[in-house]
Amino acid sequence: MTEVATEIVRDTIDPQWFRTVLGQYPTGVCAITAMDQDGRVSGMAVGSFTSVSLNPPLVAFLPDRSSTSWPKIESAGKFCVNVLSNQQLGVCKRFASKAEDKFAGLAYQLSGNGSPILEGVVAWIDCDLHSVQEAGDHYIVIGSVRELQIESEDSALLFYRGGYGGFASL
Repeated sequence: MTEVATEIVRDTIDPQWFRTVLGQYPTGVCAITAMDQDGRVSGMAVGSFTSVSLNPPLVAFLPDRSSTSWPKIESAGKFCVNVLSNQQLGVCKRFASKAEDKFAGLAYQLSGNGSPILEGVVAWIDCDLHSVQEAGDHYIVIGSVRELQIESEDSALLFYRGGYGGFASL
């Protein structure tokens, strides 16, 4: 597609309609956590987490460029992806907020890499920051997986059609 055609398409797609159509595809919800060299913890909720490569093991998530949490995580140079359970909607909302201390009253342990693993998650993936690329109004963050673990058999928290829920097998 030519650059002119790309501009025409971009200008004709209503952002709300784009969001509505893409909302037909369910996504898992994760909390990305990190601890900087001064021992300060930070975190954010994302619905844009995916595996990238098996060899080497790489994962990705896409934080908004306007996020105030992402620069704190990026400066740590490492992070942990916490796959939230369908019982952790409150944790999701807290990590999606602008709260100063998103960890207040939350139990967590540190990964081997020094990043917070939240209590009650379905699974976690501990990563080193591999690369960051700009992509429109978001970044594409790729992490090199160092360690990962399943913590429970609970269903993961899902975001679908503007709401939250879990998965029910057929």
